[in-house]
Amino acid sequence: MVQGLIVTPTRELALQITSEIRKMTALLDDVHVLPVYGGQDVEAQLRKLQGAIHLVIATPGRLLDHLRRGTIDLSDVSMLVLDEADQMLHMGFLPDVEEVIRQVSAERQTMLFSATMPKPIRTLAKKYLTRPTDVRIKSERVTLDEVRQMVVEVTDRAKQETLQELIEKHRPFLAIIFCRTKRRATALNAALQEMGYDSDELHGDLTQAKREKVMKKFRDAKIQFLVATDVAARGLDVEGVTHVFNYDMPQDVESYIHRIGRTGRAGETGLAITLMAPKDRRELGLIEEGIGMQIERVITPSMQKRYEQQDEQGREGGSGRQGRDGGRGGAGRDGQGGGRDRGGRTGGGRSDRGDRGATSRNGNNKGDRDGRPSQGRPARGQDARHEPFSDKRGGSQAGGRSQGRGG
Repeated sequence: MVQGLIVTPTRELALQITSEIRKMTALLDDVHVLPVYGGQDVEAQLRKLQGAIHLVIATPGRLLDHLRRGTIDLSDVSMLVLDEADQMLHMGFLPDVEEVIRQVSAERQTMLFSATMPKPIRTLAKKYLTRPTDVRIKSERVTLDEVRQMVVEVTDRAKQETLQELIEKHRPFLAIIFCRTKRRATALNAALQEMGYDSDELHGDLTQAKREKVMKKFRDAKIQFLVATDVAARGLDVEGVTHVFNYDMPQDVESYIHRIGRTGRAGETGLAITLMAPKDRRELGLIEEGIGMQIERVITPSMQKRYEQQDEQGREGGSGRQGRDGGRGGAGRDGQGGGRDRGGRTGGGRSDRGDRGATSRNGNNKGDRDGRPSQGRPARGQDARHEPFSDKRGGSQAGGRSQGRGG
């Protein structure tokens, strides 16, 4: 008889919650927990549901599948938890969630957890919760004080090279790198592996077995970088994540809050770095408005050259020739930037500095083979503080709070 039901948006989060509950109930012989999510063998789930299951942690789609098959009965559920409600809204699950609620006993306690409270979630709460207690974690800022936030202005073409430079200078212990699409996540992961970094990708196109394998490697620190999409990494709680890199600008403030919340957890400090191309300025403005603060700005050499060229063009009355003859270090002919700079290196290519961190293949210092931590993945607590670039542009909160472990 199912007595408790937790509904969560993703398979990874369902497994994470199941793992934590099993730890809490390890000494209780009569409490049986079952995760129910897509990608699993349906027949195996059916066999387990025929046994004595007291608590189910489920994703909406697979739960509705069992309800329609008549293989799960929620009429005796006395506790219903809706976790990451705003993400279920974002993924289009609210109609499914409402269908699940209608299948649960009216004599129940309902708890709804959400990092943000958009209007549809408030409407859902008002509709299905009876005289609810509104509990808010109060803070002067929407984002955590433990997470230092930074925006790096960069051209699209120079993003990959800039990310590598940031990795080498900040040397994360574990880091999540967010991309906008599954295709971009796959391409960036392949590029990082080619550079010699221990990375893997996490997105919806992977099989469930592959996703579980990737997450286990990341939790066990067998890989250092997890290149992920928003949906796949939403709500993940992995110990030791010191850095979050927004390779692509989040599409809204809610996504930004969820992304950077993967670091600075459990009292630890973290560093969240967002790469901002010129086309991303409007989105960044909306994010800053949403979190109620201006984020520290850092400018890459390619963007600095671009600004210098724009200033020079302005002084000369916008001469087109200046854009062609001003060198290929910044905006260049097509205005895209990321051309040759610092010793003729092409923007977007790999760095040839001799002092790179140990995770990079060219550094010939992979380490870790004799039990010593490599430079690229410092031992926990090792200080690896660096400023990524020296140039700052207006509105910066330069310096900021000193960064703790790994950043």
